[in-house]
Amino acid sequence: MTASDLRALHHGRTPGDPLVLPGPWDAASARVLADAGFPALATPSAGVAASLGYEDGETPADEMFAAVARIVRAVPVPVTADIEGGYGLAAGELVERLLATGAVGCNLEDTAGGVLVDAGRQADRLAEVRAVAGDALFVNARVDCYVTGVADGTDPAAETLRRARLYTAAGADCVYPIAAPPELFGPLAEALPGQPLNALARPDGPGPRRLGELGATRITFGPGLQRRAMAAVRGIADELRSV
Repeated sequence: MTASDLRALHHGRTPGDPLVLPGPWDAASARVLADAGFPALATPSAGVAASLGYEDGETPADEMFAAVARIVRAVPVPVTADIEGGYGLAAGELVERLLATGAVGCNLEDTAGGVLVDAGRQADRLAEVRAVAGDALFVNARVDCYVTGVADGTDPAAETLRRARLYTAAGADCVYPIAAPPELFGPLAEALPGQPLNALARPDGPGPRRLGELGATRITFGPGLQRRAMAAVRGIADELRSV
């Protein structure tokens, strides 16, 4: 499967019918999700980290790429990988290592060291990745204004839109305003017509269909599925202890 296959899944969608991409954290969970009929999968860095025994953001690059490669080998559908901020790798090495896993897409976030990266600098980084990768990677540009926070006196909605425009101009295939209020997707979709938008679905928020109606093109879940699975395992463990 190629980046073109993944790219095609994002276009021509109608409101209320977004692309739903569950997040596998290992090969076994990837097989379950692919067998359920999902056309593509999106690995969550936090879920993969937990499966490897790390806190989110602390997985060594080698281990993350190896985990992504195992997931890709396990399924016949396109896989896009959350590679956080890119592990400090230059664009050429980052693209080379990612493509070596078999993944056809990636998330790149605009947070480093717990603070937002300068938007222009991040746009330049995305443009470098695009130039190196060409059409071989579907690039999902994460906008972290609602997770990392913005400077005092800055409107997070306006800053999200500013960054989304810059990242789109830099060649991002999709923009991911993670944890943004659902009502922000309408203005984003209006300001960036035709640009795929990724929404994070959370247990306490609107479901995928509603997020699609609000303007999202693509729905991901972060580590939510892995955490639900671990809660189920905990329930099994509690049952075993009570026998």
